[in-house]
Amino acid sequence: MQKIASKLIQVMAECSQIPKNGVNDFHHYKYATSADVLEKVNSALVKHKLASVVMPEVVQASEVLNSKGNAEQRVTVKVTITLVDAESGESLLLVGLGSGQDVGDKAVMKAQTAAIKYAYLMSLAISTNDDPEADSRTDENSSRHEPSTANSSSGSVLQCSDCGSKITAGVMNVSVNKYRRPLCMRCQKKLQDVA
Repeated sequence: MQKIASKLIQVMAECSQIPKNGVNDFHHYKYATSADVLEKVNSALVKHKLASVVMPEVVQASEVLNSKGNAEQRVTVKVTITLVDAESGESLLLVGLGSGQDVGDKAVMKAQTAAIKYAYLMSLAISTNDDPEADSRTDENSSRHEPSTANSSSGSVLQCSDCGSKITAGVMNVSVNKYRRPLCMRCQKKLQDVA
């Protein structure tokens, strides 16, 4: 593993930071796009003769109701990325999870995109120049509004801190970023209507 590790260190140095060029107009936040991550990572992998093979696997799929009461598909995908050094033959596995939700046929693609993006971000220690711990309000609000969980047969379930309804990790992340506490879509809408 010495040769592939040496190359990965070079890839990590070249991909150490990716700016947040994407904008979610609906929820008002910026994010590092999957295209930006893949472009930078792929360029560095190719430069150092590392091949990347992605194998996705759907690990969970269910039908859920969105905030308007319409049925949508929610899918969680696990990706296993095999990095192979073209010169030494050494290989390394990276794993990532991602979830996607869509009214049409895009839930799997959204989940795969998130899984691949975060597998590379986490495994290659790529910064997007944000740190929730840098905001003292986050610490204060976290202690007041810890996301509550309830045990179920499928594991922990996230709940809205105001009404107690179940929420997804994605909804919680957006809510915590915007309102500094986990809120369901209905409670977020109430706050938007007040503002």
